[in-house]
Amino acid sequence: MLTNSRTVLGLGVAACLLLTAGVWAGGWWLDVALLPDRGASWYYWKLPEPTFWTRASAWGGYAAHQLLSWGLIFYAQRHVREYARGLHPVNVVALVANGAFIALHELQTQVFYDGLAQDVSVFSSQASVVVLLIVVLIMENRRRGMFFGRPAPISAEVTRFFRTYHGYLFSWAAVYTFWFHPMESTSGHLIGFVYMFLLLLQGSLFFTRAHTDRWWTLTLEVLVVVHGTLVAVMNTGPDGLWPMFLFGFLGVFIITQMHGLGLSKPTRWVLVSGYLAAAIGVYSTRSLADLGEIVRIPLIEYLVVAVLALLTWLGLRARRFARAPRPDREPGVRAESHT
Repeated sequence: MLTNSRTVLGLGVAACLLLTAGVWAGGWWLDVALLPDRGASWYYWKLPEPTFWTRASAWGGYAAHQLLSWGLIFYAQRHVREYARGLHPVNVVALVANGAFIALHELQTQVFYDGLAQDVSVFSSQASVVVLLIVVLIMENRRRGMFFGRPAPISAEVTRFFRTYHGYLFSWAAVYTFWFHPMESTSGHLIGFVYMFLLLLQGSLFFTRAHTDRWWTLTLEVLVVVHGTLVAVMNTGPDGLWPMFLFGFLGVFIITQMHGLGLSKPTRWVLVSGYLAAAIGVYSTRSLADLGEIVRIPLIEYLVVAVLALLTWLGLRARRFARAPRPDREPGVRAESHT
């Protein structure tokens, strides 16, 4: 074992902030003519006339990054398996590899500019992170519950499946979103990149105690509150939809996430009261008739939790059925031939 993983975690967070500063500095060198914005479904930061090499550089970098990340997870699951306070050698490899690919993407942006956004929907990047957060809700259901400390009726088999294989999904969500964007230095990009860097850091610390620290993992979950709110302010202005994102994601914290921290009942009531008072206060300056919009994001998240858990359960049942031995296939028994 190498140095304490929590020490590395602290240093890693500092490194993520420095890397974000590097993205900001690199943005000063970019001078790319872009097409006019065409609305919410249009991704603005992509070349008007992509070439084979601009596409190949983005997709090649993504593929190499993704395959290496999955390979390291696969190796760790078969050769490490146990959690430790220090770093395993494979964690060091993962940290170095992610750092190298961050530098590669910066270079690729400076030379070729385009990310994966040239060829895929802008909503795919957002959806990948949302799915990550929803799978966390499923994984933590039995520990902290889904609704005010009470677990949803999700089978242990489904929870075990996601706990076993979530690393592959989370790696895809983080790496895909990272290569989706060119390393631009707008406020929205910088907020997104620091979030991606933190997710890549978390993904590098598998099978360490820091990886399962409840305060650290909660921080990664609730950072979507900051990211979603600030991006909404930048996109729609101070009179736009930012309260829906702020109080929507905070609503998930109040309903689910805060109940896994061991907080006392009075503390939780204080948080609930503060949340409701802040929501009413903000909407009283806008329109109390719109107060109901704060339930949209929680409703969508819990609906997707239900659908994903059900589909996963059905898939696991189908796999079990397909693998079940059949009487006519038992050893030493041959099916009768019909003549």
